[in-house]
Amino acid sequence: MAKTAVSNTIRHLRFHHNEMTQQDLADRVGATRQTINAIEAAKYSPSLELAFRIARVFDLKVEEVFSFQEE
Repeated sequence: MAKTAVSNTIRHLRFHHNEMTQQDLADRVGATRQTINAIEAAKYSPSLELAFRIARVFDLKVEEVFSFQEE
């Protein structure tokens, strides 16, 4: 599976929020643990709605969690 042009800081954010697990984050945003894993590994780009949900869990703007590198 190819990497996407979207990168993120989710793993770092989870660690600094009481070592939140992928499952904890998935439960809070209505996704599966596998989806969170794929997003963290940059193998999958989240929908805009999911990106907003993830950012809100950390009380951040989407741009503070995700970045886009044009190729």
